[in-house]
Amino acid sequence: MFIGHWSAALVAATHPKAPRLPILFVAAQFVDWLFFGFVLAGWEHMRIIPGFTQVNPFDLYDMPWTHSMVGTIFWAALFGAIAWLWTKQGMAALIAAAVVFSHWLLDLLVHGPDLTIAGGAVKYGYGLWNHAAVEMPLEIGITMGALWLYARSSGGWRMSVTLLALVLVGLQAIDWLGSKPSEPGVSMAVLGWLGYAVATVAAWWADRRTADA
Repeated sequence: MFIGHWSAALVAATHPKAPRLPILFVAAQFVDWLFFGFVLAGWEHMRIIPGFTQVNPFDLYDMPWTHSMVGTIFWAALFGAIAWLWTKQGMAALIAAAVVFSHWLLDLLVHGPDLTIAGGAVKYGYGLWNHAAVEMPLEIGITMGALWLYARSSGGWRMSVTLLALVLVGLQAIDWLGSKPSEPGVSMAVLGWLGYAVATVAAWWADRRTADA
């Protein structure tokens, strides 16, 4: 799942004590921000195999630090602690931590069996990436539904929300239809980080427009 992870951030942002939307956007993809860095460092590993799934060619066979349940809980706790230091609000910190952990739960739906509880041999994943006719509309649907909930709770649909919707759909289209690298490397990591950054800036703009309204 790609933009679907931000659905958790958008829903969380409807809570009156939630952190600002761009913080939640970082939280939703926090473990993937880390994952690309860990792959470059050689701490986690992936392969690119054309046709590996219907949706993408990524064989994510070794990612115990970022995508195990225990690992994700650790990163969620760390992010929540940072959010508490930043906001001094316990509820805001809990919401931010929950959004980080939502990443593992949403990945469980779409990944093949490559997620672990604590980095062990037993792996989990319901494999919706192998059912594009289900996964693709599901990802767009939950993201746009969450965006509608966010808009409704923050003053209504407006141009900045439309821009955020276009950015998210555009990034997802690039992910689905764009050319894929032949092997993991710096260029793949930079493109991934760039996509996350663009979405976060768009979320910041939508959030700023809300604050100004």
